Amino acid sequence: MLVRHGRTTWAHAGKHTGLSDVPLDEVGREQARALPPLLAAVVGPSPLVLCSPLSRASETARLAGLRVDEEEPLLVEWDYGGYEGMTTAQIREQVGAGWEIFASGVVAGDEVHPGESLEDVAERVRRVLERVRAELASRDVVLVGHGHLTRVLAGVWLGLGPGAGAGLLLDPAAVCVMDSHHDVPAIRHWNLSPALVASLSP
Repeated sequence: MLVRHGRTTWAHAGKHTGLSDVPLDEVGREQARALPPLLAAVVGPSPLVLCSPLSRASETARLAGLRVDEEEPLLVEWDYGGYEGMTTAQIREQVGAGWEIFASGVVAGDEVHPGESLEDVAERVRRVLERVRAELASRDVVLVGHGHLTRVLAGVWLGLGPGAGAGLLLDPAAVCVMDSHHDVPAIRHWNLSPALVASLSP
């Protein structure tokens, strides 16, 4: 199962938030506090919980009632390099209207934010998924992380490649359930939120 962290001020403003440790805002905290009933409905007992070390992810896990077994550095968000803290509109003003991160990538930044290619991110999630597949034989696994990272992971899980994440929109504090059908990797639920589930209930 995949959990994206709750809202931050940067996310709300549309800023690319990679390795910058921007905390949840109050809306994000409320989103995380609303997650326990949804998580209880889709995850089994005593799951292995791996969490990005960035505070917006770890706070989401804590407020959602998840007991984190390990901080997993491989789950940090895409390093946006020179685009860190910028909105898509600002980036397009610099490089042109056709820029899109999955297709166009990022530019190099500084020592703190050197930047990653899509394939760099994909290689990280492949290493995470190697461990996840081994664990799934005995228990559920919950990965608490970030928007673009999670979308890349889903594309890799499905065998479609990391670029497939471009078509998988993901809201703050959303929950996704990965599965398989006849041994073929699949997605059972995508972009679930407590508000969405409540709106669909009879």
